[in-house]
Amino acid sequence: MKNISVSVFINILFSLVLTLILTALFLFIQVDKEQQKKEELNRHKLIANFLLSTAQLNANKEDLETFYKTFNLRPVSNNERRLLELTKGKIIFESESIYGRLQIFTLEKNQYISLQRYGFTLMLQDKLERDNRIQTIILATILITILFSFLYVGIYRKISPLKKLNKQIEEFANGNMNIKITQKSNDEIGKIAQSFDNAIQHIRTLLESKNLFMRNMMHELKTPITRGRIAIEMVEDGTAKEVLIRAFERMNELIDELAHVERLTTQGFHPHLNEANINDIIGESISLLLGNREKVTVQTENELLKTDPKLLSLAIKNLLDNAIKYSEDKKATIITNKESIKVLSKGKSLEHSLEYYLEPFTQEEKRNSGFGLGLYIVNNIAQRLGYILHYYHKDDYNIFELKLNQL
Repeated sequence: MKNISVSVFINILFSLVLTLILTALFLFIQVDKEQQKKEELNRHKLIANFLLSTAQLNANKEDLETFYKTFNLRPVSNNERRLLELTKGKIIFESESIYGRLQIFTLEKNQYISLQRYGFTLMLQDKLERDNRIQTIILATILITILFSFLYVGIYRKISPLKKLNKQIEEFANGNMNIKITQKSNDEIGKIAQSFDNAIQHIRTLLESKNLFMRNMMHELKTPITRGRIAIEMVEDGTAKEVLIRAFERMNELIDELAHVERLTTQGFHPHLNEANINDIIGESISLLLGNREKVTVQTENELLKTDPKLLSLAIKNLLDNAIKYSEDKKATIITNKESIKVLSKGKSLEHSLEYYLEPFTQEEKRNSGFGLGLYIVNNIAQRLGYILHYYHKDDYNIFELKLNQL
């Protein structure tokens, strides 16, 4: 029950209650009909036994009229009786005793009592009005069902804005930052919609401020780094010059990686999917390694992938870069097939789970030359491309694998 939607729950609840009402009505009518039959039969038996046992068939006219009036009976004339006997109504009860013979039958919604005693026959029509409580119950049930239906429609219309609100929230979650919540009302749903709309506006403002800050920061840092790098060339060769050059190169690398992070984490970013040869993608990845190209061994199949070549090249480059940095022999191997891309490096197993290293600025060894952004970038790229990043250690090798979900 926890996983079904509110509308489905309401539909099930109302359907169940309506079914219970109709079932209860049906059972009650059946029981009430049987009860009425028993009551009528007992009444007719009482009348017949009284007449037969007290020999009221021979009573005077005034006493009979009083009796008939008391029990709402009408004597049937001989001609009418003969006609009724020829018509043959439906017999609902028949018995015979020492007092005589009793027969109760119905004809055209009328009930008749036929009494026979020593060759003399008396027929009476029961004029008692039938209890109409069944009709009353049916009418009451119809009214309750109508009110119940109005209640259902009212509740369903009241919660229907939740569906629209849910679609708008899903659009926002999928990266549509320009979504505008249009639900306007003074009830709880309207207040939730208004609060969410305010939250969207606040998030949009924060993201715009973050993106503006990142871009301005990277732009402002690029200028002094470039100037500093040019100025260093005027310094005489030596240890100090090499340290300064490496420092400026590291700052450039950090800015480049931050630019990748900013691009990948933007809500509106979507990869550009094209068919590309895996060998070309790996070649591009190795070219990004700069001085580490000779340290990579490639074992690939000539396969075509529908992917974003630039993003996948960047992901493979980061996996190779990490593999070389942390391997015991400073070498890496890449193996590809239709299902996956594997990057292997010799070394001890990671100390922590993969999730630990997927956070930004985390490293196995803080003294290492990296910034701790490599796997964070790889994981973001994998998510954008619909891939899954796995890690395991086997035969003294650390293996990072990108599972390719090709459609």
